[in-house]
Amino acid sequence: MSRAVPQREYHIVVLGSGGVGKSCLTAQFVQGVWIERYDPTIEDSYRKQIDVDGRQVILEILDTAGTEQFTAMRELYMKSGQGFLLVFSITSSSSLKELSELREQLVNLKDDPNVPIVLVGNKSDLEEDRAVSRAQAFAVSSGWGNVPYYETSARRRQNVTEVFVDVCRQIIHRDLQRGRSGGGGGEDRRRRREDEGDGDRRRRSRRRHNRCVIL
Repeated sequence: MSRAVPQREYHIVVLGSGGVGKSCLTAQFVQGVWIERYDPTIEDSYRKQIDVDGRQVILEILDTAGTEQFTAMRELYMKSGQGFLLVFSITSSSSLKELSELREQLVNLKDDPNVPIVLVGNKSDLEEDRAVSRAQAFAVSSGWGNVPYYETSARRRQNVTEVFVDVCRQIIHRDLQRGRSGGGGGEDRRRRREDEGDGDRRRRSRRRHNRCVIL
């Protein structure tokens, strides 16, 4: 009788300016729904099981506030994430420019120039309002070490699943490489210590307060 292979969980963080469609993109991927009305997000978390190259994995997805809002929380998002969707709107050149600072902060915080990232140009259905050419976006992805670039439409569900699968695939590939090289390095050890400590704190908190806080 074969034993079931335990599912891996990966933490994905969706970052970008307010109004670029992060929540729409995430809701379309997780729930298959289109959010028509813009409602600024503070923080929403989702959980979804998907198949990536034959592996069943669970994604913990954090949909964050715009980069200009709640900046004090941004470092916490970056520390907790394993893979990142950096989202801009093809109708706003400023939303792409803001991502460069965000990516630099992310790389410095992780002390790793090869953090799993996908650059996402959302609102591709608004081609008549395009302010960022594909060439401009590809130039940015090239400057970031040839990170994958996708143009998405949350409204039409174009390339929505693909961006989440791509960033998850990058994390899996990194895990496999670290496994072959003998154990994963300081970042993984630090993450395990933090996760274990967080788990102990959450268990103590539940005993004291009889409640569960989902981060």
